[in-house]
Amino acid sequence: MSVSDNSRGLILAVLSSAFIGASFILKKLGLKRAGASGTRAGVGGYTYLLEPLWWAGMVTMIVGEVANFVAYVFAPAVLVTPLGALSIIVSAVLAHFLLKERLQKMGVLGCVSCIVGSVVIVIHAPQEHSPSSVQEIWTLAIQPAFLFYAAATLAIVLALMLYFEPRYGQTNILVYLGICSLMGSLTVVSIKAIGIAIKLTLEGISQLMYPQTWFFVTVAVICVITQLNYLNKALDTFNTAIVSPVYYVTFTTLTIIASAIMFKDWSRQNASSIASEICGFITVLSGTIILHSTREQEATSNGSFSWYISESAKTFEDDHFISLRSSSYLES
Repeated sequence: MSVSDNSRGLILAVLSSAFIGASFILKKLGLKRAGASGTRAGVGGYTYLLEPLWWAGMVTMIVGEVANFVAYVFAPAVLVTPLGALSIIVSAVLAHFLLKERLQKMGVLGCVSCIVGSVVIVIHAPQEHSPSSVQEIWTLAIQPAFLFYAAATLAIVLALMLYFEPRYGQTNILVYLGICSLMGSLTVVSIKAIGIAIKLTLEGISQLMYPQTWFFVTVAVICVITQLNYLNKALDTFNTAIVSPVYYVTFTTLTIIASAIMFKDWSRQNASSIASEICGFITVLSGTIILHSTREQEATSNGSFSWYISESAKTFEDDHFISLRSSSYLES
């Protein structure tokens, strides 16, 4: 009994999501161990490179990404991409059992809103044109519209790195994940070009002699290293249950935008599809706001409250602070 290409793509996409979701947790565990014995990644440390758990997470993520890449060979993007949301569920479940991280009810609603909005965007996204050579991708990449997008992306990334990261990197999750997702949208284009080059080369039409092939390889390496660096910082600083959905949403959204600009597919869409995509973006934005609100509440309350008692109006030397954990207080 033969298996259809769509079935192969479906199986690979599900396996990819499982591996990628698990990789978030393995890397988080490795980062926590590394932070306990050295400088945390969130403040610029690299001791996690000596932690086996972090490398296990890296290998798991690579396996997941390879499976995802191959899935696109067998099945259309409309089938494969929405299944990336399964990685959020996998990471949330593992974070609950292994990291003891708890997401509030409003946070769950935010995750659901992000996933629903992303699925709506992907379902109604335009069908992308499949280039037949590296030269064809290069021709599309040097169009004025995409050159403007690439320049704007690099400018925003530099602004996030040089200005926003030192000031807001430890408090705003979109700083780190914004860098990851913006660079990721450029990575997708480069990886697609590399995949086509490998496929054509294996078929006997060598693409290795073209400088465009090596240019895309260079761009992919730089983008992937940048993504991994800032994803590590995000995982080390913020709750995994929040990092996973926000990263999925921003990466998917920017990838769709980059592909639409490069291949000009939106010009062939009808009003209904465009309206559906706008609704998807609004849903994603709402979910992101809810997730941020939940994060801020956890940071300010953190399950405790305090009384301040002063024994003197003139001096603070004998002042006292009484703090009660909410769980202990309720139990008593």
